[in-house]
Amino acid sequence: MRLALLLFSSSLVPKPRSPSKTLLLLPFSSAAAAAAAGAAEGMDSSASASASASASSVSLREALAEKQAAVDAQGDAVRALKARAGAGRAEIDAAVDALKALKLEAAALSRQIQSSAAAAVAGREALRQAVVNTLERRLFYIPSFKIYRGVAGLFDYGPPGCAVKSNVLAFWRQHFVLEEGMLEVDCPCVTPEVVLKASGHVDKFTDLMVKDEKTGTCYRADHLIKDFCKEKLEKDAALLPPEKAAEFQHVLAVLDDLSPEEMGAKIKEYGITAPDTKNPLSDPYPFNLMFQTSIGPSGLSPGYMRPETAQGIFVNFKDLYYYNGNKLPFAAAQIGQAFRNEISPRQGLLRVREFTLAEIEHFVDPEDKSHPKFGDVADLEFLMFPREEQLTGKSAVKKKLGEAVSKGTINNETLGYFIGRVYLFLTQLGIDKDRLRFRQHLPNEMAHYAADCWDAEIECSYGWIECVGIADRSAYDLRAHSEKSGVPLVAHEKFPEPREVEKLVITPSKKELGLAFKGNQKMVIEAFEAMKETEALEMKVALESKGEVEFHVCTLNKSVTIKKNMVSISMEKKKEHQRVFTPSVIEPSFGIGRIIYCLFEHCFYQRPSKAEDEQLNVFRFPPLVAPIKCTVFPLVKIEKFDVVAKKISKALTTAGISHIIDITGTSIGKRYARTDEIGVPLAITVDSTTSVTIRDRDSKEQIRVDIEEVASVVKEVTDGQSTWADVMWRYPTHAVSHTDEEPADEE
Repeated sequence: MRLALLLFSSSLVPKPRSPSKTLLLLPFSSAAAAAAAGAAEGMDSSASASASASASSVSLREALAEKQAAVDAQGDAVRALKARAGAGRAEIDAAVDALKALKLEAAALSRQIQSSAAAAVAGREALRQAVVNTLERRLFYIPSFKIYRGVAGLFDYGPPGCAVKSNVLAFWRQHFVLEEGMLEVDCPCVTPEVVLKASGHVDKFTDLMVKDEKTGTCYRADHLIKDFCKEKLEKDAALLPPEKAAEFQHVLAVLDDLSPEEMGAKIKEYGITAPDTKNPLSDPYPFNLMFQTSIGPSGLSPGYMRPETAQGIFVNFKDLYYYNGNKLPFAAAQIGQAFRNEISPRQGLLRVREFTLAEIEHFVDPEDKSHPKFGDVADLEFLMFPREEQLTGKSAVKKKLGEAVSKGTINNETLGYFIGRVYLFLTQLGIDKDRLRFRQHLPNEMAHYAADCWDAEIECSYGWIECVGIADRSAYDLRAHSEKSGVPLVAHEKFPEPREVEKLVITPSKKELGLAFKGNQKMVIEAFEAMKETEALEMKVALESKGEVEFHVCTLNKSVTIKKNMVSISMEKKKEHQRVFTPSVIEPSFGIGRIIYCLFEHCFYQRPSKAEDEQLNVFRFPPLVAPIKCTVFPLVKIEKFDVVAKKISKALTTAGISHIIDITGTSIGKRYARTDEIGVPLAITVDSTTSVTIRDRDSKEQIRVDIEEVASVVKEVTDGQSTWADVMWRYPTHAVSHTDEEPADEE
């Protein structure tokens, strides 16, 4: 029987859409469990260990399937023997004994799979608990308003958390805004209702909610069904009949498409109750996730706290296009806060009510989505999970980006280029490339206007989490705001010579339409203007042959009768000096908090200390994102060492290197352990007035460097100009007893 893990992805793209994304059923992955096991044993979790654990889990399931097939075959053989005339008793007994033995072996495998699943879940939870405890104790982040018992879904970043976040955003700006020559904007968080009405958020940005009928506590309906099915498929996998497992898998695959009535029926069928009280639940109903407010004291101008940053870029397209010299393609970027009034936030930093988004809107000619720099990323090879593999139950596989684009798996070069750039960004931050994949949206996840969508998913203790969405949103957003505002958000392509083109001309008779439809006249005219050329020409033929035609008006949600005198449709030849078109948008959207949390887990490991049964926590941050680049430790508290420490500190400050001086009276081993726990890559120990030692966090190796060279060596390593291995070739190594690790102080 197939063991499965539910994987949840959040709502970054496409927009607008309900933030309840499809729950995707995929083969169980043991990478996170292996990482947790490595941490629990005081070992660095490696990709090879993860792969080995995953292979073991798969082989167990395959062995059980083969054993079950053998049981079925032997059962058929026993029945055939019993039905056969003249079969000897000894022969039948031997066949029955063989069947019993096979059943015992199958049961043993089932128990082994259950035990393996339970261990994997426990391992993930142990890793998560170790990481979260360290993060909160070292003040990376804490629940907001903690002294007032906090508010769910809101968190404060402490000093090291702020530094990590600042470093991630600085690298994002460097990697995308500067290297790609993007136009950065900063728009207000408070957004007028009309803007979000045009984008669709006012009508569609909803989740289905249920209430505890006795206490009134609210829950997301899809989360309750997901949790129920997840528990059955993970914990009861070996006991589930195949048809029941298939049913749960199907429900999870279509969960995002279920209506409120269908979701309510599933909750009743499965007997799902309120998690905390076990009380009955109400029927599901939609809840809009935007925080509503009003602009000005009168309360007559409604607004919302923005649920995303993208709309500020779209409404400024006309000015940005002019600023860019009326040239395409170009990209605009924005980093800022977004707000979603989550029904029941959970999973720490992964699902919160206020969070930081970094979004890019790359505007491109819909007829030419090539990218001049695609060759720079075409040879990248990484895990991809196209929809074909998902629908056939296969796993993600490594593919070359260029091959995926050339075969049409990825819709176009510009979309592929940004997928490649996102991969480089995440891996350079410190995300494990073996726990990073790009998953293509399934048909039921895709907005009708989107050409293609991919999510960068990172595996952590919660499973595969969507952290970046990369979507080709076609021209939907600019068209929506053009129609609502009346301001054309279009681009122009000037022709070297005038071109004669045949264009469709639709001329409504406002007088006749007004007489026929009165107040609905405008909506009928808008429906005419939205017609595609083929539809308009079919109407023309019908009007000429029959004199009238039935025409469906979406905004009225009904068909109306159009007569020949109400509209004129023709194809006319015209000379054009330029082509006017609405650009398509390629949108990478980054959930910064989610990326940071996954980075915390990927960089965390534990190693043995001198104390028995105790592990030292270490965050193996790359220098790029480390909250503090180095520490300065006088070996003993004497004046001459303090003078040297202050001199080194001044040189580090001049070089722009974040650092701290630790002059506490604790042992040097404890000071090393304390800074390792917040991810400081280098430690400078002042044990002489002429030279010092520099210690590497992960290898614990040390080199001896003259005082005058310390700042330049640290900057060289932390800026990425050289690796630790590079500088070890140039400076003498140093090993003394004070490098022994000791338990960190509890603070």
